[in-house]
Amino acid sequence: MSETLTLRGLIEKRGASRVVEGHITSCAASRDHQRFAFTTGEGDVIVAHRSDLTDAASWNTYAVHDGPALSVAPDTDPHGFLTGGDDGRLCRLDMHGEIEELGKSRRWVEHVLSYVDGKASYIAAAMGKQVELRDATGRTVLKTFEHPSSVSGITFDAKGKRLAASHYNGASLWYTQSKSNNPRLLEWKGSHIGIAMHPQGEALVTAMQDNDLHGWRLSDGHNIRMSGYPTKVRSLSFSANGKWLATSGADVVVMWPFFGGGPMGKPPMELPGAGGALCTRVAFHPEQEVVAAGFADGTVLMIEPATERVLPVSLGGNGPISALAYSADGCMLGFGTEEGLIGLVDLAAA
Repeated sequence: MSETLTLRGLIEKRGASRVVEGHITSCAASRDHQRFAFTTGEGDVIVAHRSDLTDAASWNTYAVHDGPALSVAPDTDPHGFLTGGDDGRLCRLDMHGEIEELGKSRRWVEHVLSYVDGKASYIAAAMGKQVELRDATGRTVLKTFEHPSSVSGITFDAKGKRLAASHYNGASLWYTQSKSNNPRLLEWKGSHIGIAMHPQGEALVTAMQDNDLHGWRLSDGHNIRMSGYPTKVRSLSFSANGKWLATSGADVVVMWPFFGGGPMGKPPMELPGAGGALCTRVAFHPEQEVVAAGFADGTVLMIEPATERVLPVSLGGNGPISALAYSADGCMLGFGTEEGLIGLVDLAAA
């Protein structure tokens, strides 16, 4: 079943939307920037092609998981996607719609990532206390990283040399090419529920259950505390140049400065919100200093921190924004809501 919903903003002229069955759990673009995928609580993956971006009726639906699909990432292949589900399966969905099961676990596959450059390509999947590091094909497990508790988030550094995982009482930093299976442990008591790595590898930041952030300066392990949120921070995103960390968790977009000695001892910048609605998702543009933000009322905005200029992407949506992502070339922005609304906007001419 699908239906349409009238939205206002940039999406009217440069995008399209559709309402589908199930909570939208995540979204991502393929490495060739030609496709965008959305995962649902019904186990489906909806794929839109850039050439048909404004024709929502042409977007294809694939039944990939038996139960909720929990995460999606671009495949190491330029055209496809990787997905994880609560059925314990790690799957590949290729450009032709063919589904391949790469792995099967007794635990949910909650987080999936890939990394590709000229020297190395990896796929990482988190299930329970383990993170599997696989080769580019996804069919060979290179290493299995064990953690003291369930992994709540994973991220690669910018060079693919390190993989970080958040869990109870801190985070673990693993070296992907090391022969040793001993991580660097970054400890801070409490429940850590999400993670982000500074683009230049200067810091690692986690969101915490008790409505604040904790970070570590990686050069010396110095602790960084960032607090003052009215609710849990569910979404973190660094700017490409590493100057800013944007976060959800308030009725504004909270931006922590990672320059001039910050964020220690420096207050965050607060960017305009959506009329009091809670910010639920943030995503920095991959090249420009522009942040996209999604809110609990379904609003999606693009905001320029330097000028605080706001561009409404989508107004009048249904349900809180639960997924938000740019394509790696910055030319597409996709979003989804808890009520099954998916939207996609062409920014190439914006």
